[in-house]
This record gives sequence, C-alpha cells and structure tokens, in this order.
Amino acid sequence: MDREENYVPIAALNHYAYCPHRCGRMFCLGDFIDNHYTIEGTSLHERVHTISQENREYTWQIRAIWLKSEQYGLIGKSDLIESEKGELYPVEYKRGKRDDWSNDALQVCGQALCLEEMTGLSVTTGYVYYAHSHQRQEINIDRNLREKAIATIAEIQAMMITGKIPSPVYKPRCKGCSLYSCCLPQAANKVKRYQE
Repeated sequence: MDREENYVPIAALNHYAYCPHRCGRMFCLGDFIDNHYTIEGTSLHERVHTISQENREYTWQIRAIWLKSEQYGLIGKSDLIESEKGELYPVEYKRGKRDDWSNDALQVCGQALCLEEMTGLSVTTGYVYYAHSHQRQEINIDRNLREKAIATIAEIQAMMITGKIPSPVYKPRCKGCSLYSCCLPQAANKVKRYQE
C-alpha cells in the first residue's frame, strides 16, 4: 500500500473511539447500513456541506472544505471553519444532544491538526454543534487530546494496513449502532464462553 491509500478519514477517529470494531467494518471492509440515526446525520451534513463562505459580524465562516495532513496521514471534509481575530476554529456538526462525547472531540482535534499543517497557525479551540439541543460544546485542543488523537490515528492506520479488525465488545450503546445486526457482539461473547 502506498501513502495515499493509508490516509485515515478524519471521521474514522470518531468511529474508532466509539467502537474500534465498527470503525474496522466501515473503513476496512466497507460495511455500512443506515438506521434512523445515520439518516438524520446524513441529512444534517447534506445541509451543512453546502459550499459557502460568509462574514457574520466579526466571524468569517467557510463550509465544506477539504482538510489534509501529510504529517499525520489524515484527510476529510470540514463542516465549518470559523476565523475570528486571526484564530481558526473547526466546528463539527452532530445530530444528537450536548453531552460528554469524547469521540466527537477526537474528530475536532483531527481537523485542528490538519488546519495547523495547512495554515501554519496554532488551533487551540474547536466546537461541536449538537443539532438536537442547538448548542455548541467547546473543545479544548490541549496536549492530552492531541496525544490521544495521534495514537488513535496510528491504531487506525495499523488496522487499515493489516486488515486486523478488533473483536466486538458489547456495550449498551451497541443497540443504537447501524451495524449491530452484522456484528452481534453479544452472540460473539456467548460463542466465546461456549468454547471455553
């Protein structure tokens, strides 16, 4: 595989943090099934990804631009990039409600890493806009988050190169996953116990 084929989609950071097995199925095997959550998310992103740029008072906004980092091997499309007083802020749109979604923070951090490389500017803050609650959550792009994002990128790259997908691990959130019927994490655990 050459370098271009090993680029990690920025969204994969979010999926991997949510569930490594799901990420592997999506980005290594090409598995994807829609459910009402994914359809809502796709609809939201179709509205957000209308290419545009505008000024809102003192904030310049540009939507749907491609981001890339050669250093980290990342690529993806931004939802919104804002610039105010010389500072850049990636804004990721999500369908749900504001909460402690560390997987969303990783995706914003991935965008920040790309923006820094592309512009030479430091990006220390980003946001996640949650459509259901109509609220933004500030993401502090600190050293801890950066290290976690870089480690996640490396894990995804290794998975993409080797094709070795982590085993499914059942968690309550599995029931809302669109790939639940493909994965059946509870069944895998039962088979494993049966074999012991």
